[in-house]
Amino acid sequence: LTSARTGNAVALFAMDEEYDAIVLGTGLKECILSGLLSVAGKKVLHMDRNDYYGGASASLNLEQFYQRFQSADAKAPEHLGRPRDWNIDMIPKFIMANGKLVKALVHTDVTKYLEFKQVDGSFVFKDERIYKVPASDVEALKSSLMGFFEKRRCKKLFEFVQNYDASNPATFQGIDIHRMTGEQFYAHFGVDENTQGFIGHALALYREDSYLKRSAAELVDRIMIYFTSLMRYGKSPYIYPLYGLGELPQAFARLSAVYGGTYMLNKPVDSIKFDESGHVCGVESGGEVAKCKLVIADPSYFPDRVKKVGQVVRCIAFLDHPLESNTESVQIIIPQKQVNRHHDIYISCFSNSLQVCAPGKYVAFVSTTVETSRAEAELEPGLRLLGPMLAKFYDVYDLEEPNGDGTQDGVFVSRSYDATSHFETTMDDVMDIYKRAMGEELDLSHAIVKPAEDFS
Repeated sequence: LTSARTGNAVALFAMDEEYDAIVLGTGLKECILSGLLSVAGKKVLHMDRNDYYGGASASLNLEQFYQRFQSADAKAPEHLGRPRDWNIDMIPKFIMANGKLVKALVHTDVTKYLEFKQVDGSFVFKDERIYKVPASDVEALKSSLMGFFEKRRCKKLFEFVQNYDASNPATFQGIDIHRMTGEQFYAHFGVDENTQGFIGHALALYREDSYLKRSAAELVDRIMIYFTSLMRYGKSPYIYPLYGLGELPQAFARLSAVYGGTYMLNKPVDSIKFDESGHVCGVESGGEVAKCKLVIADPSYFPDRVKKVGQVVRCIAFLDHPLESNTESVQIIIPQKQVNRHHDIYISCFSNSLQVCAPGKYVAFVSTTVETSRAEAELEPGLRLLGPMLAKFYDVYDLEEPNGDGTQDGVFVSRSYDATSHFETTMDDVMDIYKRAMGEELDLSHAIVKPAEDFS
């Protein structure tokens, strides 16, 4: 048992204390919330039954990876290099450079614990070919993704989004995006179905097309996040932490510790205690009970309080070549209609430049939401883009969400990680749980006042 502000051993009676919140599981969502609650002045106890950080969102070295996917005593092939050179994400995602996760990182100053690198390119699949995603009016005119007249229509739409200012009616161009649907917005600019596909799925990053019936303001806002993320670095809107996404939970855990949070790894949960009114009042482990006012947990801690809403299928492949020439890291989105599906297929690929695999090797991920009884076969359109593979592994897991919102009994359960290749939906869940648990919106608009660290 370690942490609290000094990083030294914590007294064994820590379990007998009373906390404002107990967080179960050290997945990314839980660690972000633990850090934010600690920053807000709450006394937090964070427990995990595992002896490592990250939970479902951990990054594994090559030996750990083979032991997870083959057997407990499995050894990684020597031709893949040193196991410690690999940091393989179990939930692979990119970070939007101006998205909600970056705002949380800046708000909490967690960036000082991490080092990021820009992702080289963002691409979209159309008619059996891969195209760079045009993300400005200038790129739209140059793109081979569209015909001549369609380029001009797309350029006008992009110009509108780039110039739109909700506080300046002069930028509205005679339309009210709050009173029209996404479908009507596209119709106003006359863009065809293919253009709608790459804008909605490769820029606005929707997983399916229900957004077409919702407010166009939501669509414009999501396109603008893509544009502003792209403008921060130039080549693509995405960034990624060196050594894998498993660094993120640890960084937020350190934030919590700086603000007085206590961490217990390898600590099983025996039971959850409720008072006479049915409100959570404690967590029992090893015969000891830590009292609390609320509990936040990943779905694995409350299997009776979640429901299955779908499945994600993912292929993890090791390569000896990049997916696109001159790219060390890349995302490719296959919009649903290009392969007659209801959900998009997401492809990402990383090289040694991000410290996630051995030199000369690449790790690629192909993910989607399961729609049939043949989950692995649903990835075939993406797997064909990978070329020869040194090895490949499949992972299928349930998508779960809580049955209730937790406001009545004080138990707040997070959702499973979806198939998307970005963190926007992850942060939506974090912000929603924070609002329900704290009774107020999470304000990420300013940096917090930071205490001095002492890890001596």
